[in-house]
Order: sequence, then C-alpha cells, then structure tokens
Amino acid sequence: MLASLQTRSSSILRHTRPLAKRFYATEESVKKTALYDFHVKQGGKMVPFAGYAMPVLYKNMGALASHLHTREKASIFDVSHMLQSRVVGKDRQKFFETLCVADLHNMPVGQGTLSVFTNEQGGIIDDTIIMQQEDCLYVVSNAGCADKDLAHIRKQLGLFQQKGGDVDFQVIDDHSLIAIQGPKAAAALEALVGKNLADFPFMNGRFLDVAGVPCHVARSGYTGEDGFELSVPTPEIVTITEKLLSNPDVEMAGLGARDSLRLEAGLCLYGNDLDETTTPVEAAKSRRETGGFLGAEHILPQIKGGVTRRRVGLTVQGAPARDGTEILNKEGQVIGKITSGCPSPSLKKNIAMGYVANGYHKKGTELDVRVRNKIQPAVIEKMPFVPANYHK
Repeated sequence: MLASLQTRSSSILRHTRPLAKRFYATEESVKKTALYDFHVKQGGKMVPFAGYAMPVLYKNMGALASHLHTREKASIFDVSHMLQSRVVGKDRQKFFETLCVADLHNMPVGQGTLSVFTNEQGGIIDDTIIMQQEDCLYVVSNAGCADKDLAHIRKQLGLFQQKGGDVDFQVIDDHSLIAIQGPKAAAALEALVGKNLADFPFMNGRFLDVAGVPCHVARSGYTGEDGFELSVPTPEIVTITEKLLSNPDVEMAGLGARDSLRLEAGLCLYGNDLDETTTPVEAAKSRRETGGFLGAEHILPQIKGGVTRRRVGLTVQGAPARDGTEILNKEGQVIGKITSGCPSPSLKKNIAMGYVANGYHKKGTELDVRVRNKIQPAVIEKMPFVPANYHK
C-alpha cells in the first residue's frame, strides 16, 4: 500500500464546486456493528457516522491521547461499517477495470492497490482498496457510499454480463473488519498468529489463523503507521478484539483520532476531500495508454493538458481552518477552499488540506485563510505532514 498511499498523498485532483461535508450527521436510525456492545462496555462515546453508531472516543483516553498512543504504540479501530465484497469469475479483472483506474491484470496475487471508482463524467464515486486473491478480487469501500457504490457496480455488472462477461459480485456480510495501527501492531498480531510477520509487505494480504480463527489479514491502514486490517468471521470478532486488546501496548481508538491521524498522513476523506465533482488525473501507466474505465475521455486529457486546481497541504496560524474555509492569495483573492483541517497532535500546529488554483501549489507559498471572517496566515506544506512509517 506504500506506493498507493504515496500516490494518493501527492496526486493532483480537481473539483468544480465545494466538496461535501463529512459523514458526521444526525440520522433517524443507525446500524450497529457487531462490536457495538463491546464499545459501550469499553466506555466508547457513540455517534452517528455513515449510517452506523460508531465510537468517536473512549472515556479512558480522549482523542488527543488516543492519536499520540497510535503514533507511539498501537490502537484498534472498528471499521466494520466499511463495505467488504468480492468479485469472482474469469473476467473479474476486465470487469473491474471498467469501474476503476487501477491496473488489475498486472497485479500479482496477494498484492493490493488503492484506487477510485469513476463515473461517466470522470468524477470520483468512491475510493477503494482492491486486493488480488487467488480466485477473486477482495474489495473494501466506504460505508457512507455503500448504497451508491452497490447500485453503480450492479448496473455496470448487468451490462457486462449481457455482453457475455463471466463475472459476479458478492457482498461479504458474514465478516467484520477491525484495524490495528501503530508501531507495536505487528508484535501484537504476531503473538496471536504464532509467527514473525517481517516478510509481510505493506499493502499485501494473506489468509492467516489469528488465535485459531481463519481471517483475511491485509497489511494496510489509514493512519500513516504500520498496521493491519483483519476481516474476521463476525461470531469471533469480539474474541479477536479482546485478545489483541489484552496486549498492554494496545488500546481502543475512535473516529476522533482516526480523522487527525489520516490528515497528518495526507490521506483523503471521501465526502470532504473527494467527491463526484473531483476527477483523478493519475492512473497506472498502462491504464493511461489503454483507458477503458468510465470517464476516461474526461480524465486522460487532463494528464496531458494539466488541471486548473491542485490538492495541497497547509499549516495555518491562529484558529484551525475547517472544511469550507476560503483560501486567499496575498492580494485578497479567493483561490481555493479547505476540505479538511484540524490541530495536529503530533506537530502541535494547525494543519489542513484543500484545493488551490494552479500556480499557488508550490511548497513554501504564503497564503491566507478566512476563519470566521478573520484573516490568518497559511503556508503550503508538503504532504504527508508526518512521515509515513509503513513496513517495507
């Protein structure tokens, strides 16, 4: 996942209107993951997120302390709200390459990649992780986009099958998903699998017995740290979580820490930093030559002709610049907007991600932001803000 995440952090993207707000929202009814009662027992403060009741923090450790603990040791995140699925059939790579910009035919078994689903206009429907397994593609995508992802995939699946394509798409609804992230994550997991994981590359997946339970384990995550995502049979998810948590270096973590960790790592949040008005102008080299994915006729010309806006990182003086904050040049002209922003627990300064007009994207460029009608200085910084610690 290292190369994929670095690509994601440095990729050039464009958008044509303000990005959507994050998925924190009051909802009339929310779903519960299989760990809901466990979270409550552990003192988790539950909030609606992407249609699910999810922990934002825990009583024993606030979001700031949880963030730092993840950077220093290891934390467990419940990511069971994410959509897990598999794509089967001899034409599975060919079909899925019509939906995303990844080069799946040349990806070896066990390897994964970060990619995006595109629509006919070249906009991003969702971002996703795709892993090549022996007999299928294993796909994880965002919970908040699950309904539209499924509708889009099934529509394109029907068209592909009508042309004789041998492929099927299956939602994985009998497994839950947790992530353990941080420099102590490998040691905690090794104790349960009974083997050294030094030969397990980042952004690769394997089937392993975890405390005797068959699981799919991917060395990946969303924090900038080394770590793993475990797809666990749902009846065993509480047991596996408890066994990992029994390690003194491991704590539970919630959405608050997850958001600040991913921003420090320069990673996007769909709905804030990406949406259907954002188009990717990066793709694997072979896909640039062959196209074949939805919206290619809009995306590929941008690679040659350039874009009008660029995604950038900023440090901000004064109050934090949250999503929607205007970015101005020193002449007072609005040249972009913040899409994500928060105080950085690791750097002890305010950081943000956003889009600026081409030409204002170079590191060290001095700009301003308007926070509650107050002008505050900002500087373009290289992302990730905190160096990645992915296992090589």
